[in-house]
Amino acid sequence: MEKSIIIYKIYPVGFAANSYILTSDGKSCIVVDPAQPRILDECKKRGLTPEYALLTHCHYDHIGGVGALFNVGCKVLCGEAEKPYIFSEDNRAIFHGITIPHFEIYKTLKDGDDVCLCGINIKAIATPGHTVGGMCYIVGDNIFSGDTLFCRSVGRTDFPTGSYAALVNSVKKLYALDGDYKVFCGHGEDTTLSAERAFNPYVKD
Repeated sequence: MEKSIIIYKIYPVGFAANSYILTSDGKSCIVVDPAQPRILDECKKRGLTPEYALLTHCHYDHIGGVGALFNVGCKVLCGEAEKPYIFSEDNRAIFHGITIPHFEIYKTLKDGDDVCLCGINIKAIATPGHTVGGMCYIVGDNIFSGDTLFCRSVGRTDFPTGSYAALVNSVKKLYALDGDYKVFCGHGEDTTLSAERAFNPYVKD
């Protein structure tokens, strides 16, 4: 039986995304979208060692803190199709004058992959649209949706590799999951999958 999972939501200070720290043993942790270098301090304050970083996609406002984690031995995972985009000119061009911190990808994930990290079972769901290699992650009855699905909104698709048609298909793919899930979004407040199926004005169930 899987241990209970504690999820810490870390709101950004200034320009960045929400970050999430997950632990099941109170010692090691996974960080979903380490948006700022201070996420390492947030882990330390809770007595946690960041073992893995899961990236929903590679825009700077979601990966600004990856370098700090990588420098202390954290292993970084992302979608298979996203890896070539991380340090590409297209990605760098979105955030003029911002240097993406150096890190390396430990492992890439494909749609439907199951991994167990820090004793936590995770299913990867490929959700292209906001970027070509966007991923959502299912952990128990929770979805970490990055910039695919927000509370009553969806991610923008006007950046390089974005596709509105692909995003609509990805959101409908999430809607088609059985049951309900709490949705932890890349920006803004949390929601639920049932609420988005019923009330999201951009993509209808």
